[in-house]
Amino acid sequence: MRLNNRPLYLITDHTNLTNQEFLQKIELACRSGVGMVQLRQKSGTSLEIYQIALQVKQITDRYKVPLIVDDRLDIAQAVAADGVHLGQSDLPVDVARKILGPNKIIGATAKTLKQAKLAEELGADYLGVGAIFPTTTHVKTVHTSVKTLGKIKRLVQIPVYAIGGLTADNVSAVAPAHVNGIAVVSAIMHADDPVETTKKLRDAVEQVIINS
Repeated sequence: MRLNNRPLYLITDHTNLTNQEFLQKIELACRSGVGMVQLRQKSGTSLEIYQIALQVKQITDRYKVPLIVDDRLDIAQAVAADGVHLGQSDLPVDVARKILGPNKIIGATAKTLKQAKLAEELGADYLGVGAIFPTTTHVKTVHTSVKTLGKIKRLVQIPVYAIGGLTADNVSAVAPAHVNGIAVVSAIMHADDPVETTKKLRDAVEQVIINS
């Protein structure tokens, strides 16, 4: 699946949200301009994550938005997701590719030039690079400078998404790196008005891509 024209990538966060609130935020975001959704569930049993993934898949299918599952290759397969996103401590990209086949999307986290090049060589379809700014999500993050982000973008031929504390107000900071898009978590998942926030983010990132 081609990743062209998918500049805004939503990564989910269930923190302090009921299941209903969680699913509603995702639906409103898909309706308002998100081009791709990653289900990131760091807690819960496999059954619980599977059940949530099924519900999210119903939403993303309705809006024809690709669903990527973070870390969990088994869950991605179980719900027929469009792909998986792998961190540095997850299965190697080439192993995941052998399991998933050539048509699924495989994303990889990269914070260094070496990690980025290796992920591309092993068959990743895109990279998530960051954190550009401090984040409030409950995952381990390491700061990545816009300079490094730009070097990674120039090094690889696959799409690069900037991630980490990005909002409509600060996304212009990544313009020098010429990224293909941005990935956000809190900016949408913790927004009081996900519709307006998503639209503003989509407009802002498109301006950055056009003008960079």
